[in-house]
Amino acid sequence: MSARTDTEAASNANSSGITPTSLKATLTQKLEAQYIDIEDMSGGCGAMFEAIIVSPLFAKKTTLARHRLVNGALKEEIAAIHAWTPKCYTPEEWERKRAEEGTGMPQGV
Repeated sequence: MSARTDTEAASNANSSGITPTSLKATLTQKLEAQYIDIEDMSGGCGAMFEAIIVSPLFAKKTTLARHRLVNGALKEEIAAIHAWTPKCYTPEEWERKRAEEGTGMPQGV
């Protein structure tokens, strides 16, 4: 359920403890991610997230295996949110995608 006000959204995010920053920290630590972009699609209440995750641990893994790896790393967090949509790339795949779009990989995680 989306929050009706900014105050309610902040309260919901605080009560669940799930924020883009907390998700990013967990993924960086557990998946050796080189780049992560997480967007809160729920208007700030912390219930729905989309993510781009770039990690060398995704090499030679199918999309399903990559999602299972991410979901395993975020098991507790995913249980507390409504929707989670990860897009997983190896560093090489991400570089190719960015080159096709005409932009390079942003620096840092």
